[in-house]
Amino acid sequence: MNLINVFSSVNSKEVLRYLPDAVFVADADGKIVWVNDKATIIFEAGKSLLKTYYIDDLIDGGMEVLEKSASRRVSVVAGAFTPNSKEFFVELNAKKYDSQFFITVRDVTAMTHVLTMAEKTGRLNKEKNTMIAKLSNDFKSPLQSITSFSQALMDGAAGALNDKQNKYVRIINKNAAEFSTFIDKFLEFSQAESSLNPPDFQTFDLISVIQSVIKSHENAFISKNIMINLDCDELRKRVIYSEESYLKTILSDIIETSIKLTDIGSINIRVINPDINTVKSRGLDVPMGAYDSSYVMITIKDSGMGLPEADLDGLFEPYVQLDKTNRKNFVRTLALGTANVLLRKINGIMWAESEVMKGTSFNVIIPIDKYEPQVNDDFEDFYSEEE
Repeated sequence: MNLINVFSSVNSKEVLRYLPDAVFVADADGKIVWVNDKATIIFEAGKSLLKTYYIDDLIDGGMEVLEKSASRRVSVVAGAFTPNSKEFFVELNAKKYDSQFFITVRDVTAMTHVLTMAEKTGRLNKEKNTMIAKLSNDFKSPLQSITSFSQALMDGAAGALNDKQNKYVRIINKNAAEFSTFIDKFLEFSQAESSLNPPDFQTFDLISVIQSVIKSHENAFISKNIMINLDCDELRKRVIYSEESYLKTILSDIIETSIKLTDIGSINIRVINPDINTVKSRGLDVPMGAYDSSYVMITIKDSGMGLPEADLDGLFEPYVQLDKTNRKNFVRTLALGTANVLLRKINGIMWAESEVMKGTSFNVIIPIDKYEPQVNDDFEDFYSEEE
């Protein structure tokens, strides 16, 4: 099939209508033999001039990029040059037919700069969080000393205190304890965002993990007279493949939040295998061969005060909450932000539903099966109709 003959019978306006990117046809050596109008705009040269060039003249590593894109069926971002030596970035897709390449090119210079800055910012943020996590003891030790010594003073370790001294020491102890809680959650969030403690996927008993997390909060349930109920009757299999320590932290932070939102009443935990449509509707990528039992959904619903709609905005994003003045809400968001970060690392998702005076539901979905990597064919055969 001769691609030049194919395109010679197609109106150029129709080509532009259906192919808005720059289009090249090159022979086996990379010699350009056909271009569309968009190519002349992106590369700032006429068709006649462009057809005197080889792909290597316009694309950095031209033939290597073509072969990579064509053989792997993927788009490739590469440096590009106009005949006047102007440099920019393009996203290139290539298909090989007989001895010719069909190439589409899109200018992504602006997007490349954005992604480069985002990558740099993300790397610096991760390095910052790693540093903070490593310095956790330097943050916590002074606070622990303040809390311990102020408690000792209140207990009379240094003799009796007068009323004014006792009042001031209690204020110191209370503020130190609150600040210690904040630091704990801040450090936990920083460690979750850092490169420390990468996920270690293993097989484990899900119900045993949930029960151990419930047990760790037993004193809080008792002190607030909260009933805790676990319903896993609909779960088809309890042995799952995921990251156990991550899941413990995720559930612990959510349950801790539910306890703080509930003064009296109950917290119900329901564990099921959601249907695939529910999983897809939440934006998770479902691999080929997955079925309902490939995922687990954990719902933690309290009967507490509930959250107003305004508080749901940015509930899992601490950086969004920085301009808000309520410190308790920020600490809550740090805990839920940690859960959200860890969930993303194990390919899960979470969301909240709440109504004032009727309670809040926190929902978590995670994959629980081990899958081999799937080959993803991103592009269909462009010429399927014409062949």
